[in-house]
Parts: sequence; C-alpha cells; structure tokens
Amino acid sequence: MKSSQFTADRHPFLRKPNRTILSFSLPILLSLIAEPVTGLVDTAFVAQLGAVPLAALGVGTSALSSIFWIFGFLATATQTDVAQTAGRGAIEAASKLISLAFVMGVFISLLLCAILLPGAGLVSSMLGAEGAVLTYATQYIQLRLLGAPAVIVVVVGFGALRGAQDMRTPLWIALGINIANILLDYLFIFGWNFIPALGVAGAALASSLSHWLGAAWMLWEVQRRLGLSRDINLRDGVKLLCVGRDLVIRSASLTLFLLYATRVANQMGAEAGAAHQVIRQVWFFTALFVEAFATTAQSLVGYFYGSSQLQHVKQVALSTMRWSLAAGVVLMLAMLVASPIVSRALVPVDAALLFNLPWIIASLSQPFNALAFITDGIHWGTSDYGFLRNTMLLATICGLLGLQMVATAEASAFSAVWLVTVGWVCIRALWGVLRVYPGIGNSPFSAIE
Repeated sequence: MKSSQFTADRHPFLRKPNRTILSFSLPILLSLIAEPVTGLVDTAFVAQLGAVPLAALGVGTSALSSIFWIFGFLATATQTDVAQTAGRGAIEAASKLISLAFVMGVFISLLLCAILLPGAGLVSSMLGAEGAVLTYATQYIQLRLLGAPAVIVVVVGFGALRGAQDMRTPLWIALGINIANILLDYLFIFGWNFIPALGVAGAALASSLSHWLGAAWMLWEVQRRLGLSRDINLRDGVKLLCVGRDLVIRSASLTLFLLYATRVANQMGAEAGAAHQVIRQVWFFTALFVEAFATTAQSLVGYFYGSSQLQHVKQVALSTMRWSLAAGVVLMLAMLVASPIVSRALVPVDAALLFNLPWIIASLSQPFNALAFITDGIHWGTSDYGFLRNTMLLATICGLLGLQMVATAEASAFSAVWLVTVGWVCIRALWGVLRVYPGIGNSPFSAIE
C-alpha cells in the first residue's frame, strides 16, 4: 500500500462516527443500485426485439449471475484482509494480499471459461431453453464469459479499495462501467453505421467490453492508491481458499432456501408465483440499503480489529447496528405505505387477493432483515467466517423444514411461505446479535468490556 488514507488513532470515525458511517454507506449504496438499473436498461432494449430474444436474455443472465456469484468470496475476503492489514499498518502485506486475490480470481475465471465456453449450450438447455431461445442464450453466455476475468478484477478491486476505506473510487468505477454498458448496448444491439445489429449477442458483447474497460481503470486505481506486488505467498492462497469454502457453503445455503421458497410458492399456482415474484424482487431491492451499511461495518470493524482497538470495534458494531435497524424500520414503513401502489402497478389482477397479507409480512420483516445483514458485515470484519457459515446452515435447515410443513392446498399457504422466510431471517439476526452481545461462543466480542 503506497499510502494510508487514515491512521488508526486519527480515523474520522473516532471524531464523527455517525457522519463517517453515512459518508461510507452512501457511495456503496449508489454503486450497488447501479447494476440493477443497468439490468433494467438491458431488458428494455432487448424487449424491443421480441419475446424470444428477451427469454434468451433471461436464461443467460440467470446462468451467469450464478456463475459469477462464486467470485463473491474473493471480494469479501479481500475487503476484510485489506481492512485488517491497513489497521495494523502492514503496508507491504496488504499489497501482496490484493495481488494474490487478483491472480487467483483471474486463474479461476479462465478455468471457468475453458469449461463453460463449450458447455454454454448445455447450461442453457438445463435452464429450459429450446430452439431459437437456446441459440441466442448460448451466444449470450459465451460472449459474456469472455469478460469473466475482467469481472473478477473489478469485484476484487472493489473489496480492496473498500477495505482501504475508499468508498468513492468503487462508485465512480461502477458508474463508469454501467454507463459504458448502456451506450455500448444501444450500439451493438441495434447497430449503427458500419456496426451491424447483433441483438442479444450485442448485449453480451457490450457487457464484456464495458467490464474490460472497468478492469483497466480498476487496476490503475489499485496500483496508484494501494500498490501491487509480484511477491505472492501461496500459503496465503490456501487461507483464501479456506475462507472461500466457508463463504461458498454459506451462500449456497442461502440460495437453496430462497430457491426452494420460490418453488413452494409456484406449486400453489400461477397467481401465488406471480405475487411471490413481485414481493421477492422488492425485498431484494430493499436489501441493497442495509447491505450498504453491512459493507461499511465490515471495513470499519476490520480496520479497528486489525489495529487491536477492540473497544472501537464494539463501538462500530453498535453504531452500525443502530443505523441499519433504523433503515429497516424506514423500509418497513415505506413498504406498508406503498402497498396499494405496488399492488396496482406490478401485481396481476388475479393475484391481488393473495398479495396483501404476504406483502405485510415481508414488510414487517425489514427490521429483522436489517439486523441479519449488519451482523453479517460485522462478523465478516472480524473474519468470523465459520460462525457465519454455521448460522446460515442452521437457519436454512430450519427454513427448509418449515417450508416442507406448508400445506400448499390451504388458502393461507402463500402467507405461510413468507412467515417461514421471516423465521429464517430471524434465526440469522438473533444469532448474529448474540455473537456481538453478549458475545456467545468464542466470539471476538466476548473479551470486550
């Protein structure tokens, strides 16, 4: 790391904790929102080509979101490691960790390309694509995979910069990537001058090129702000893979529960499936707000944990929990007030009767959801990955058992799906909070007065 933005005893959080939390969280939130907005633009452009291209886009993006998801552990681990090493003032170690994460990410993404480029058609067919949809989806996946190394560079770079307490540079890079993606979308999807109209393939090409531009920008920023090193320790790579194991198991458990809840809702009929899709998408969007606080908590907790200022670690944890809980209450009230608007705008008429009660249940879950997210961020900051894995496994086992008990033929079954979902969230929130206070098990917080 060429220079440190702060020193442990002069960190702005110590002087203005609330202002620091907000100034960190807002850029993160804006960068998180940028991607789904671009996804909507992609959808709007391709929708003009007809139902078949739009269906192919849906297949391709569904497959790739799951494929690229595997890279998430590199960003999480890098952010925590860089925050902790920055707190210790271990400048050279931070540079080595970042460089290692970049190398491992690119290597994994190249292996992924080697496997999936020839297997894109099989992946598409497994997701139900046939005929022209299969052809377009295969092309989309193959062209998007060409940008996989760039995607991982950007993701790891986000973690590195945020770990170094720089939240604004990732925002500018995220906005730059998404603006370039939108401009290239129009150019390649519909064609212009000597550039032919490529349709769905054009959307994939636009995304890959925009991420390569973003990757170049990211490498320049990381080298300029933090520094990169050729001295890579393979033992640190083993540690990173162990962290990845815990985080992948955790994320797989989370995804399993959400997919199974969707399956149970769809078994109740098209109306329940449609209502569930609306509630789920709004629920995911509101999660971005509390995820921003969780990412802030991860960086700040990691920084003070690395500098062995445990009292400040607890101060960060309690302050970010209050802010996240307040955000959860605001989101709850906003969802309750917006209920009739969402119902009229997004819910089919024949699904309206099923929508209202589950929507209220999902709204009331927001404060618990906020606590689940923020405690995830706090425990990421202390590298408590095994605890997070075990908590998610416990919550998912309980949740799956609860969903199995839902009588899908009953009129109240769809509401029961969301009650089980709230229970799943509450288990995560409860254990996450107890790990902070009073600090159950071998929690890092148990030694803090």
